[in-house]
Amino acid sequence: MGQVKIYGIREKLGPVRERLSEVIHGCVMEALEFPADKRAHRFFLMDQQDMLMPAGRSDAYTIIEILMIEGRSVEARKKLVRLLFDNIRDKVGIEHQDLEICILESPACNWGFRGYHGDEVQLSYRIEV
Repeated sequence: MGQVKIYGIREKLGPVRERLSEVIHGCVMEALEFPADKRAHRFFLMDQQDMLMPAGRSDAYTIIEILMIEGRSVEARKKLVRLLFDNIRDKVGIEHQDLEICILESPACNWGFRGYHGDEVQLSYRIEV
């Protein structure tokens, strides 16, 4: 199970939202072996004055938070981050300097979906990759 939050300035992120979602999900499928039908993305389109950013960033500054059940290897998580940096730059046009990525993991017992605790659900894909 995984959920993705994407934050950015409305005028820059809005027009690329669909393509960015496709690229992110492609990276997640490749690095973490997620099925194609397991996309849960939420976009937070911010007004310029609400998106404070470090020096040296442009209006394309984007933050991606990925929340998922723990169990993926360090190699799989690092692969995901690298794929995100490179594919988002190449396919969406957001440069590495304007992209921040954070992976947050939580035990399966802390999740609840489809009426069950996360550690009681039989998933259709592997967590340990």
